[in-house]
Amino acid sequence: MQQEAATAESEGEDGILFRRTSVVADSFCERNTKEVIVKKKYDRFFVLQRYELCDTNGSVLLQVEGSSLSLHKKRVMRDASGSVVATMRQKVKLTTLRHRWTVHRGKSAEQKDLIFRVERSHPLEMKARLEVFLAENNDDDSRFELVKTYSDLCCRVYRGDCVIAQVTEGLPTRSFFKREERFTVKINEGVDYAFIFALLAIFTVNDFI
Repeated sequence: MQQEAATAESEGEDGILFRRTSVVADSFCERNTKEVIVKKKYDRFFVLQRYELCDTNGSVLLQVEGSSLSLHKKRVMRDASGSVVATMRQKVKLTTLRHRWTVHRGKSAEQKDLIFRVERSHPLEMKARLEVFLAENNDDDSRFELVKTYSDLCCRVYRGDCVIAQVTEGLPTRSFFKREERFTVKINEGVDYAFIFALLAIFTVNDFI
């Protein structure tokens, strides 16, 4: 099944059209620029990781959970009702030490349900970066990338040359003493916030930032 970043005009509740960038699902694209808070939590033994995506009122919109000891570091994304939205799995290419992830719809691991793949830059590169490869479609209009430099405390998600989301405050740092970390994310109008959340969860899962 071909997967592409659907860009189209949608009508908001106020009847005004807005540009939508959908990767996971149209339902995660909102009319206005969205500011959210991502919380990264650990259990007492630092084995179980849980991410929560909350609005500015503290309501949980999405969550990602998984064990650091699980095979492929599998992470499951659920919506506020507990329904599985997507499953993320890691594979390390030993020859290059580059971490690769696949993101599938629901609980699936089948190729037909693949949404996108992610490849992380080499750990020694000065810019920590995630390159996104949509299933069956990687034209210029569907090119996404998450980038962070070591001299910068924020990171940005690009579509082509345009910034579509950015961490504006409090990007986590590697620490064995914090049981909860949080950071603020600004997501542009119409951009799929489940897609952005998945990228941030993958980017910070190993704390190699």
